[in-house]
Amino acid sequence: MSGVWVFKNGVVRLVENPAGEAVEGSRGGRRKVLVYTPSSEVITSYSVLERKLHSLGWERYYDDPELLQFHKRSTVHLISLPRDFNKFKAMHMYDIVVKNKNAFEVRDM
Repeated sequence: MSGVWVFKNGVVRLVENPAGEAVEGSRGGRRKVLVYTPSSEVITSYSVLERKLHSLGWERYYDDPELLQFHKRSTVHLISLPRDFNKFKAMHMYDIVVKNKNAFEVRDM
């Protein structure tokens, strides 16, 4: 089974032919942004994101030099992000949202 996992309206589904549907990053797709909900602040850099995650109990994990990783001691969760913020995509944003339900959300720009 291959395809792209799409998160829309609180539902995750597998799209087997992503070229046939409008998904983020395709022509006509909307740009997504990660928002810190307590202040409605759009996350514009990893330094801003790291401060928000740190305030929520996440610690930087230095195991892989190719990734930025964060771990929360009270959980088994690990957030792994590409080192380059320009490669920070919706799938990374949704990973953060799922692991911090009351603190972040993804919005269309």
